[in-house]
Amino acid sequence: MAYYDSKSPLSRNLLLCHHLQVIMLKVVLAASVISKSGKALVSRQFMDMSRIRIEGLLAAFPKLVGSGKQHTYVETENVRYVYQPMENLFLLLVTNKQSNILEDLETLRLISKLVPEYVPALDEEGICKMAFELIFAFDEVISLGHKENVTLGQVKQYVEMESHEERLHKLVIESKINDTKDLMKQKASEIDKNKIERQRSDRGGGFMSVPSTGFIKFDNGFSDINSSGGSGGFKSNSTNFGSGGLDSDSFKPKARSATSGAPRASGMQLGKSTKANQFLESLKAEGEVIVEAVAPGPVRLAVPVITDPIMVGIEEKLTVTLKKDGGLENLVVQGMMSLIVQKEEDAFIRVQVETGANKVFNFNTHPNIDKNLYSEKSILGLKDPKRPFPTGTSLAILRWRMQSKQESLVPLSINCWPSVSGGESYVNIEYEASKAFELQNVIIEIPLPALRDPPTVNQVDGEWRYDSRRSIMEWSIVLIDNTNRNGSMEFVVPGADPSAFFPINMNFSSNKIFCDLKVGTVMQVQGGNSVKFAKRTQLVVDSYQVV
Repeated sequence: MAYYDSKSPLSRNLLLCHHLQVIMLKVVLAASVISKSGKALVSRQFMDMSRIRIEGLLAAFPKLVGSGKQHTYVETENVRYVYQPMENLFLLLVTNKQSNILEDLETLRLISKLVPEYVPALDEEGICKMAFELIFAFDEVISLGHKENVTLGQVKQYVEMESHEERLHKLVIESKINDTKDLMKQKASEIDKNKIERQRSDRGGGFMSVPSTGFIKFDNGFSDINSSGGSGGFKSNSTNFGSGGLDSDSFKPKARSATSGAPRASGMQLGKSTKANQFLESLKAEGEVIVEAVAPGPVRLAVPVITDPIMVGIEEKLTVTLKKDGGLENLVVQGMMSLIVQKEEDAFIRVQVETGANKVFNFNTHPNIDKNLYSEKSILGLKDPKRPFPTGTSLAILRWRMQSKQESLVPLSINCWPSVSGGESYVNIEYEASKAFELQNVIIEIPLPALRDPPTVNQVDGEWRYDSRRSIMEWSIVLIDNTNRNGSMEFVVPGADPSAFFPINMNFSSNKIFCDLKVGTVMQVQGGNSVKFAKRTQLVVDSYQVV
């Protein structure tokens, strides 16, 4: 044992150095995340050591796990391993044997809470992806080998380096810019509107405005054509074909034609002024649809051309109500199969369908369909084989319905978490899509409280748009498939009650349906020869809400 004279200055200095050396020995050498085989994924060294040494220490650890007397640490001749299993990984602290084991365990517990905060998926890919964030977090917890007196929230705040004053300053600047833009647009719109009103009073007007629903829309290309032939058991009007529930109108085009009530403009008009264009653009930005009256006469509807002699349409309408706290309140699927025949010579047909495991579905055929033929051979044909199907119109021949409260059937789930902090509401919303469907044109509408300025979007997977007229945040994703089954969005608005962000409405479509129903063949009544036909399958949303 070394002996020091406390009265000698040299001895006092040597004693102080000895105490410092002892203190420095009691430190954490490294904090690491490794695989079960000892592969180092992330490792932060807090003492000067070579790469070969730290890799050798980490590689030797998996062989020592089974020989330790305690399940939280393993000791060798030189170092102590303090560890915690995390699924298929190990969170590991390499310390000196003189280190305080209780302090090391407390350090390990804090780091074990930090890792899931930065790595949602605890696997090798997730750890390597967030390696730098984990190293920064380790540095905030351990300094020079000793634990800092910090909490989980403080570590996250230090790593993010978020400044409330900076964010507030940016919001103030953005608010001033938006106020100036709004005032400029308002003044320009007033000037352009007055000028256009004077022109209309002098020349009789040159355009008309129709609501946003004025677009001519065709669902799935089915056209509402009056029957040019066919007789017998069906009327030419397809609305008389279905009975209750879903009817064949679902496969008809929904079109609204707009006619101008203004008198025809006199003289030749080659174009409009730039200011008039700006005014029309401002109306479009507010959600209005502008249709110019170029020439008098009825509006011609562009009917899509159906080249196939027979079209079989399968459509399901989905109604879902989800709870904002989690769980499914109700799910209803209403489906319908419709038939469009172009020519009367092709109207003497039957449709062979293939049904799989559809025990939860209730099927109903039209009264003019032969129910015995359908139940015995799964063939949809008329009771009177001498009568043809009506032509030129969409006719419903089979419908089905399913109601369930099984949450696994939901194609798209929404999780919304509004929270208030510092006088502002932070809204975190995420979606999770089922692997059974590929969803197209997904639109998620989140209601917002009355706002003066647009919300601040911090992060979004997809596109977003703020509808100030309806006070709606519209989140859109073009396609959800295996590459993006999960997504999230975060935005900030002034402080509001969490219930102000509900109900959330969703809309989407898909080429896959719930019912295991397929069209096998379309055959002639006489002879049973197969007939060429086209098929269209679609799942659409009737009502989809989170309440």
